[in-house]
Amino acid sequence: MQNIIKGFLKFQQECFPQRTKLFKDLANNQSPSVLFITCSDSRVVPEFLTQQEPGNLFVIRNAGNLVPSYGPEVGGVSASVEYAVAALGVTDIVICGHSDCGAMTAINQGVSLDHMPMVAQWLKHADAAKLVNATRFYASEAESLNGMVQANVVAQLSNLKTHPSVAVAIEQERLNLHGWVYDIESGEMLTLEGKSKQFVSLSENPYACALASHRAANAA
Repeated sequence: MQNIIKGFLKFQQECFPQRTKLFKDLANNQSPSVLFITCSDSRVVPEFLTQQEPGNLFVIRNAGNLVPSYGPEVGGVSASVEYAVAALGVTDIVICGHSDCGAMTAINQGVSLDHMPMVAQWLKHADAAKLVNATRFYASEAESLNGMVQANVVAQLSNLKTHPSVAVAIEQERLNLHGWVYDIESGEMLTLEGKSKQFVSLSENPYACALASHRAANAA
């Protein structure tokens, strides 16, 4: 914990004074253009991966980068999605999975989570991905896990589209959806290409999109 405190003190004493204008501008307003939904895994840091300044990303993090389908029960993820789209007016949403994901590993290997009932219940939001991935043949456990991570990103994008605020924004052609998978060891990022429904290299396909709104795409 002392390392965390030392880090904050360094920020306060060295970094903050160099960026006072930025933080003054952010003090009473935020206008992020992107909602970034990813895993709580400590190795995945959205602002670091995308090299963004404070205020550029509206971030949701949870175990497995899951987005529950819209329903009557109030949930933090659903409320944050609604706020990002309806209040902040983000033009893009990214759902980012990653390699060596503990949540996806537990699902893929059928690990007993009886000792963590809340985790077990939460991971049911990935049931569709689990069933889809189970229908596919893989040569190794590693390939199967990678398939599960990708299938989960696809499933969560589908869940995302059940949210009224998202559905309206898509209908009004002002929102793009992106599905990413980050490889921790190599630093590679894959992105879901909507037409082919395949994951391709983001560096080689920087304009690929899972669902592109024509108007939002033109504005980008």
